[in-house]
Amino acid sequence: GEKRHPERSAAGGAESPSVTTQDALPLLDAVTFTLTKMARGGMYDQLGGGFHRYSTDDEWLAPHFEKMLYDNAQLALTYLHAWQVTGEPFFRQIVEETLDYVLREMTSPEGAFYSTQDADSEGKEGKFFVWTLEEINGLLGAEDGRLFAGYYGATQRGNWREGGPGANILHVRRELDVVAGDLGITPDRLREVIGRGRAALFEAREARIHPGRDEKVLSEWNGLMLRAFAEAGAIFGRSDYVEAARRNAEFLLAKMRDSSDTATLRLFRTYKDGRAHLNGYLEDHAAVGLGLLALYQVTFDLSHLTAAIDLAESILDRFHDGQYGGFYQTAEDHEKLVARRKDFVDSAIPAGNSLVADLLLRLAKLLDRSHYVERALEAFGLMADGMAEQPLAFGRLLSALDFHVNPGYEVALIGEPAGAEMAALLAEVYRRFMPNSVLAAAAPESEAAQVVPLLEGRPMRGGRATAYVCKNYACNLPVTSAEELAGQLAGVATKT
Repeated sequence: GEKRHPERSAAGGAESPSVTTQDALPLLDAVTFTLTKMARGGMYDQLGGGFHRYSTDDEWLAPHFEKMLYDNAQLALTYLHAWQVTGEPFFRQIVEETLDYVLREMTSPEGAFYSTQDADSEGKEGKFFVWTLEEINGLLGAEDGRLFAGYYGATQRGNWREGGPGANILHVRRELDVVAGDLGITPDRLREVIGRGRAALFEAREARIHPGRDEKVLSEWNGLMLRAFAEAGAIFGRSDYVEAARRNAEFLLAKMRDSSDTATLRLFRTYKDGRAHLNGYLEDHAAVGLGLLALYQVTFDLSHLTAAIDLAESILDRFHDGQYGGFYQTAEDHEKLVARRKDFVDSAIPAGNSLVADLLLRLAKLLDRSHYVERALEAFGLMADGMAEQPLAFGRLLSALDFHVNPGYEVALIGEPAGAEMAALLAEVYRRFMPNSVLAAAAPESEAAQVVPLLEGRPMRGGRATAYVCKNYACNLPVTSAEELAGQLAGVATKT
């Protein structure tokens, strides 16, 4: 996990013609600074992983302690991408701690992801999460307690008045080596105390009365988390994350599907206590579609891709405005409402039209379906003025637009899926941040080529796993080594 700042231009895939790598560095520094401060503040659960809902102060110390599935899904993905760009081990730590928290506390026996964890326990907000100095010293001893408290900002007086006398929210304000110097010890000594102390406090916290949990399952939020687990599993080589994504996909397609419609893939909105109900909205179908597409690009199981395609077709059939373009939040056969609205503005969750545009463009790149692009362009056209005037309200739609105007690569890999040669090629792709690229893979002469045109006519070369790197379907010479693939992904290869 060493930092890769000198390789940012190579790791970034296709670069925007209007923004140079040098221009982007201050932007990247702003992003990584923000992500670091968020993960070191009270917004992040320093012991159990996962992010609380938001900060209540301008120092990002005191959060509203509720944990939302959709926040943690999107933040896990953001920190994952930050790790790809920078190689900073801290970002990987945050991704894994967050997803491990979801597996531990927010996953049902069926593989579904629960919605929220409450802020309150025993009738008091944050009680589960805060510590007095006496509690810390009682668990770690006076000396280790002093060191641990020095790093995490815990004091006798406390740092959160609303939590009661002496209540401390664990947070990190300064670098470990700086704190170690002030405490008069080596960084290694402080690191060891922190590791042991976190484990001891977490174990003690597990004996406390836990916050309540909303065990309702929502399709949209599960789709967002499905994507995070799939991508993290591939990039980190975590088979448990990939398995969590598989199980979630199986749950969504088995339990959240409206089986009364055998012609169209329809999703219900919500599931609880063995019962799914309420018609799914646009964002439910699009978020699950993106999650399934991400899982396909990890497992290359065609069933995941075909399900994503079926959801896209269902969206086009039932949510599309054929007269003016864009997509309604509700399907054409939804119960009658006062107004049938279109959602474009992002809130804590991406807008439905943003998710659909992203899904359609990514599928279009894999499947070479021009009408998917046309439907996405209609949505962009409706919000062209809005995106220009208020870009912060349309972050995900602008990201989808960037996918369209700044295309990355189409990467096709042919070889034995479980083989070492294929694994080496995949690792070279996964380690790079290429948000505007798509990936397909298959065994030689697989039926996958009948579904994914990108795989058609792509033989292995010399009996070895082979990579084809294309841009707008103009392809480089096929390569069989990770080193050659790295060169092509850095944009230095000659096209045929």
